[in-house]
Amino acid sequence: MTSNTRFQQRTFYLGIAISAALTITSCSNSPEHEKTPAAVKKESPKEITPPSAEPILKPIVSEPAAATPLSINENTKNFIRKMVALHHFNEQELTQLLKSAVIKDDILKRIATPSEGLPWHKYRKIFLTDARIEGGVKFWHENLDALNRVSQETGVPAEIIVAIIGVETGYGKNMGNHRVLDALATLAFAYPPRSAFFTGELEQFLLLCQDEKLNPRDPLGSYAGAMGYPQFMPSSFRALARDFDHDTHRDIWHNPRDAIASVANYFAHNNWQREQAIAVSATAQGAEYKSLLNKNLKPETTIERLSKLGVTPTEDFPKSTVVKLLAFEQLEGEDLWIGFNNFYVITRYNHSPLYALAAYQLSQEIKQRKTL
Repeated sequence: MTSNTRFQQRTFYLGIAISAALTITSCSNSPEHEKTPAAVKKESPKEITPPSAEPILKPIVSEPAAATPLSINENTKNFIRKMVALHHFNEQELTQLLKSAVIKDDILKRIATPSEGLPWHKYRKIFLTDARIEGGVKFWHENLDALNRVSQETGVPAEIIVAIIGVETGYGKNMGNHRVLDALATLAFAYPPRSAFFTGELEQFLLLCQDEKLNPRDPLGSYAGAMGYPQFMPSSFRALARDFDHDTHRDIWHNPRDAIASVANYFAHNNWQREQAIAVSATAQGAEYKSLLNKNLKPETTIERLSKLGVTPTEDFPKSTVVKLLAFEQLEGEDLWIGFNNFYVITRYNHSPLYALAAYQLSQEIKQRKTL
């Protein structure tokens, strides 16, 4: 996927089935899966020919022992019917593709224990390291022109873009080693709590592979199916990934410039405010402020109200500024922070205040180190 020729040679194809499937009984049907081909105008099934070029990413050579073939049961059949009805996939070939997917136990374990469950004092140490800060400075220098251009166009600061890519993949060093097909199939059909979400992402992934002429067996990503430098989920890729170089392909796996433009576009789409504050630390007297602490992430109070409850930001802002009060667990006590609209925008990338604060603090460390 490093040149136009390789992209243009690839076409979406479906291949040889893995044998014996294990029936999965724990997943519930989603109503949207029950649509039939009769609900849409009939068209000839899409014929998909094998690519003649190398795949975009080297697929996993062998599966670990704790993996079983995906069962083509009623749940998967409903999904196939939907893809045939809405998107005119070839039923037989899509069935064969899904038979080649595997349910992976390690993915199910990872999804049940996300790092966002850690307290702040442990979570922060994962990302605020000298190696990640220095890596950010290096990535910034290597992609200076793209970062300057994208930042100017969108208003998203270069240091924020760099920090997001640093938090997600260490600047492309760790994009994940799971086949995206396996990750999404595992979570769509073997993880009932998020089945609806990941079934939708599997749908988007297959459409993405058509859009970009990719073999769906090849792309690698995280245990949750996130892909490339910025770890976009398939739906985010289709909606918001950008082709910085105008080579007709959005290559977030190999092209850091496309990744940079895609991250910035994600934030711009979620209403990033140019040259506005992101977050600021605060102090408090008494305990009245605790009434404002909740799981909501959207700004819902004002600087003036915070002041009346004993909270003082470490910088001055207009009293009418709409903000969100956040508390982060330390070994002793807690750190108080005030999040602005742009902090909320970061949580749209990952719905965790821990993630947003880590990304923000990393961005400031990178920016400071770069100027030294």
